[in-house]
Amino acid sequence: MRNFHTALRLAAVVFQMIFMAFYAVAGIGLLGFTIASAMGQASWLTLPIQFGSNPPVDLGWIVQIALTAMVLGLVVYLPSNQRILRLENSHRRFSINMQDVARAYDAVHKADRAGVFELKSEFDAVRERMIFLRNHPDLNVLETDLLEVAAQMGAISHELAEVYSDEKVDRARAFLAQRQQEVKMIEERLDEAKVIANDIHNWAMRVEIEEDIARSEIQRLSELLSDVMPELDLPEGADLRQASRMANGRMIELAGRQAAE
Repeated sequence: MRNFHTALRLAAVVFQMIFMAFYAVAGIGLLGFTIASAMGQASWLTLPIQFGSNPPVDLGWIVQIALTAMVLGLVVYLPSNQRILRLENSHRRFSINMQDVARAYDAVHKADRAGVFELKSEFDAVRERMIFLRNHPDLNVLETDLLEVAAQMGAISHELAEVYSDEKVDRARAFLAQRQQEVKMIEERLDEAKVIANDIHNWAMRVEIEEDIARSEIQRLSELLSDVMPELDLPEGADLRQASRMANGRMIELAGRQAAE
């Protein structure tokens, strides 16, 4: 695709040069013919024009002079247009060259981050990168000046490539992935701890409710036994356990008396 665009630009430049040469030759030829006609060395163009019933008027010489002036005007205008075209082509070539330099520098920088280059001195580093670019399958068709610029840029950014080398970047990514895995494990353990804490809290609430129910039952039994305690000669302030022990003693004593009788 790039070679196709280059061929189109080259064809456009060739056609522009051909048209410029044609206009220049036509202008010079018309100018010489008009001068020769004015000096009587050649005849003017014949172009009779009749207006109504008036006799025809020959306006060929006017048309010839106007055509000559128009072609000469184009010839005068073409050099300035050619300068504009040269500027546009120069700007286009500059843009294309900058894209090529950026592409070559990107390849050099990636190779530098991968640890391909080992030479440390500036001259050797640039030369090593030039050899790499010349052997690159996609960049070996570029001009030597572009490759040299990209190699110099790669040598300048060598320190940056060392700081952000592929090995260090991979190590940092692995470390971050491990940290992320640890954080995930901690979050899972926190979720389990929350579940266990909720279970313990609910269990404690159930135990407290059961204790409250047991206290209520004991209180109800104490109230029921409050009427029986005077008949058993129990003190009024005795608790449920004490009343139970004393009642058992009374029952054993009464059973002994009945057996004796």
